[in-house]
Amino acid sequence: MTQLAVALAVLAVLVAASLGARWWLLSRRRSLGSPADRATYATLHTASQMAPALRRGLDATAAAEALPHLRALLGTPTVGVVDLHGVLAWSGPEPAVGDLVEHVLASGTTQSVGGAIAAPLTLEDLVVGCVVTATDEPSAGLARATTEVARWMSGQLELAELATSRTALMEAELRALRAQISPHFVYNSLAAIASFVRTDPERARELLLEFADFTRYSFRQHGEFTTLAEELRSIERYLVLEKARFGDRLRVVTRIAPEVLNVRLPFLSVQPLVENAVRHGLEGKEGVGTVTLIALESGVDCVITIEDDGIGSEPADVRAALAGRSASGSVGLANVDERLRTVYGNDHGIVVETAPGEGTLVRLRVPKFQEPT
Repeated sequence: MTQLAVALAVLAVLVAASLGARWWLLSRRRSLGSPADRATYATLHTASQMAPALRRGLDATAAAEALPHLRALLGTPTVGVVDLHGVLAWSGPEPAVGDLVEHVLASGTTQSVGGAIAAPLTLEDLVVGCVVTATDEPSAGLARATTEVARWMSGQLELAELATSRTALMEAELRALRAQISPHFVYNSLAAIASFVRTDPERARELLLEFADFTRYSFRQHGEFTTLAEELRSIERYLVLEKARFGDRLRVVTRIAPEVLNVRLPFLSVQPLVENAVRHGLEGKEGVGTVTLIALESGVDCVITIEDDGIGSEPADVRAALAGRSASGSVGLANVDERLRTVYGNDHGIVVETAPGEGTLVRLRVPKFQEPT
């Protein structure tokens, strides 16, 4: 056999193998699901494309973005979204459905007139709008589909409301925490700075700059989240100011893994715990007191511990503080715990270990890779 014949034979085998592989892949693709399976996938995929717009709430922009996907779900030539004030978005010929919409908004039930069907959108059991469809061939099936789609959209609007409420709650809690921190710390810091004005003016100037940077960070108005590195810089300024007041009585030990510095966490979630360690752990202790701050990797989490060797507390008092019933003026323990649980879930609350005369250890876990929302 000549070399040309061998080459042609090899080519024929490769072509046959290629065709066979293509036929096998196509046959496998057809076997991936029945028509019903593929229809289910298409429906879910369309719904998932509509969800991000609805998660922002019910307004004209969200309705306009959701409308193409809504029309694809219902398969009607005309579809619209209406709120209590009028039409938010419409696609297709707009029928005269004013009376129909008013009836749905008043009754909270799906209604139909001629070829038009309207189903209510609800939020916390209150009707806030409706979905309207119109077709030349209305059916009971289309009415049920419109009702179910409206219920699903209502669920997305509920989630949007929850997200808004959660953000508002976190902002309120943060404002409360700032108000709780400021009087005690501002008074003590200014008193410490004033003590150096005559004896060491340069030291007083440096402390005043540290105080300015600290308060600028603590009372900033943008962003409810920060990086661990930024939080640690603020803590360092805080401790510089406290050392000016405590002198040699305050010792600080830190151990921070570089790989956790960029972890994002709720704003002012570590600093108040360090302030608690100094204010409640060491102020009442005779002699030298130590605050130890550690942040290390632990699997998918960053584990942060704040420990002091101060006077400690009764466990019952700590439980009261975490429940927001503390009479000791503990700075932000319940606040930080609540915000961590709100963002990351109940598995990421504060853990406190303490006993009278045994010091206090506070531990929190923050996911390394979860972007806070």
